[in-house]
Amino acid sequence: MATYCLTVARLQLALGQGARRLHVSAAYRAKAKVAMSRFEPTSFVNYENLQSNVDIVRKRLNRPLTLSEKIVYGHLDDPHNQEIDRGRTYLRLRPDRVAMQDATAQMAMLQFISSGLPKVAVPSTIHCDHLIEAQIGGAQDLARAKDVNQEVYNFLSSAGAKYGVGFWKPGSGIIHQIILENYAYPGVMLIGTDSHTPNGGGLGAICIGVGGADAVDVMAGIPWELKCPKVIGVKLTGSLSGWTSPKDVILKVAGILTVKGGTGAIVEYHGPGVDSISCTGMATICNMGAEIGATTSVFPYNHRMRTYLEKTGREIAALADEYSDLLVPDEGCEYDQIIELNLDELKPHINGPFTPDLAHPVSKVGAVAEKNGWPLDVKVGLIGSCTNSSYEDMGRAASLAKQALDKGLKCKAQFTVTPGSEQIRATIERDGYAKTFRDVGGVVLANACGPCIGQWDRRDVKKGEKNTIVTSFNRNFTARNDANPATHAFVTSPEIVTALAIAGTLNFNPETDYLTAPNGEKFKLEPPTGDELPSKDFDPGQDTYQHPPADGTSLKVDVNPQSNRLQLLEPFDKWSGNDLEDMQVLIKVKGKCTTDHISAAGPWLKFRGHLDNISNNMLIGAVNSENDAINKIKNHLNGEYGGVPDVARHYKVRNVEEEASGARQWCVVGLEQGTCGTGTQASGRKSHHC
Repeated sequence: MATYCLTVARLQLALGQGARRLHVSAAYRAKAKVAMSRFEPTSFVNYENLQSNVDIVRKRLNRPLTLSEKIVYGHLDDPHNQEIDRGRTYLRLRPDRVAMQDATAQMAMLQFISSGLPKVAVPSTIHCDHLIEAQIGGAQDLARAKDVNQEVYNFLSSAGAKYGVGFWKPGSGIIHQIILENYAYPGVMLIGTDSHTPNGGGLGAICIGVGGADAVDVMAGIPWELKCPKVIGVKLTGSLSGWTSPKDVILKVAGILTVKGGTGAIVEYHGPGVDSISCTGMATICNMGAEIGATTSVFPYNHRMRTYLEKTGREIAALADEYSDLLVPDEGCEYDQIIELNLDELKPHINGPFTPDLAHPVSKVGAVAEKNGWPLDVKVGLIGSCTNSSYEDMGRAASLAKQALDKGLKCKAQFTVTPGSEQIRATIERDGYAKTFRDVGGVVLANACGPCIGQWDRRDVKKGEKNTIVTSFNRNFTARNDANPATHAFVTSPEIVTALAIAGTLNFNPETDYLTAPNGEKFKLEPPTGDELPSKDFDPGQDTYQHPPADGTSLKVDVNPQSNRLQLLEPFDKWSGNDLEDMQVLIKVKGKCTTDHISAAGPWLKFRGHLDNISNNMLIGAVNSENDAINKIKNHLNGEYGGVPDVARHYKVRNVEEEASGARQWCVVGLEQGTCGTGTQASGRKSHHC
């Protein structure tokens, strides 16, 4: 590969930039077979096919294309005949790969097993990150999770081995960080069974969060259907500096668009300001795009992505350079909506409580909190998660912690740190950041989702006790982090979380306010600093990846029939061929309807592989438009009110009872127009049903 790059450089010098793509590509593309990842040496990046499809579609549409359109239309199953109309038609697509986290992977693999196919059709991976509860600290919590979840981990490991799916063991890290480090690359289309899959857009990829059934379609080699997304352009000018971070970009955009403003659209960032943001910073922005309902978000390929690809040991960058015109928007392309942000003028933000689109400048949140009666004392500051756990994030937060330590201060609030991956954990341990966090009073948790998704055994406050926490997570809906509906959760950057944890109050603006050292000295925190990437390269840490064998047909996947966590699926009744008519509406949902409201995580994650048990969690957090009540709907067969799962079960029983007489009862779930805020259902599929 090094020889190829050197020869290309010489040819470019000889031929000139104008001739570069035509002549160099023609001469060397045949040699430029680059693996999609080091774990899949026989699966190659296919820019030729992407380019061919884009050329076909551009000629048909006769107009410049956005980057989002290039990557999405470049993955069309039939680019010659596919009807394309943004916001109206449905596209049949061929994604390059699939990624599943361990909670949703259970049902997806159970469904794939039911298909009878011997092996997945596209490269696929399983990531064990959702089932590890934060309780004491990283090592202890990981050991406990391995014991408690042994049955599930064994199932996922054996199913992955049998059907050709890579398996990242518990402790590997959070799915989205693993994808960014190993699998995302400019121009790839990846679907993942988690709402924050769009994190990969930080590497110029179209990564979309979907449900398990969609993932199974792709793993089975079936074209995947997506409503043709609109494209919202966010033009960035100026540059980030001082206390302002990439997180502030998406916090500001969330305040503009709200939790539903991106629904049915891809958010595409562009403009000169992009180059001031690191690759992992771009990933942060794309990750939290789920909170505005966006199908996904994406950045154009640039030198920051190239550097990240090289630093993470991948050979894709040189090939991406050859196809760089394909990996940026066409000049003159049009967006359905344009938002402009001057990064020179952007100030640090903090959003919340109870919703990620309630945006406040950090300088004003203290006064707003006092006015609204929100608790000012910060009980816990939590940094990390899939949104903000990069080496740069950790370094900038550690620089603030060190300033406090140098003055003899520790955090007034509890302080937790969640590394995004084993590679990040090992590297921050080597480089001293982890020690700094512990010295300032912090606890380094396991490489997992933890408190971000409600996997937090919190014991410092009682349920119902009003309190404030600040996090660098992506969501802060009621009770999401700790199951306490009285917890006022705010989302912000890791830098601001660290500063507020040191100060112990929301009423602190680190740009202007002073801290007091134990000796009485008043001092201000200097703006955070931190290397974008480690100068010594990454320390990979422990090897936590399980390769699937070349042939897993002889392997067996065991599921205990008595298990309350795993349940083999039974096929639905064969369709009669007739349309379903006069269906009974189960619930019409009002307001925010995210994956949190549809099927919350936390303690329910243990049942994700058991269809009957997880059904007891269905829509119990959603608001019924009929009576504004949560988990209280009318049973139209007896006129009584009950919980959503209870009424659904009653309908199911009646359906069975009435089959003999030829009558059948069906139920559907309705969703008020435009209210689907975040999560996988925002990606434009046709219906929501139970």
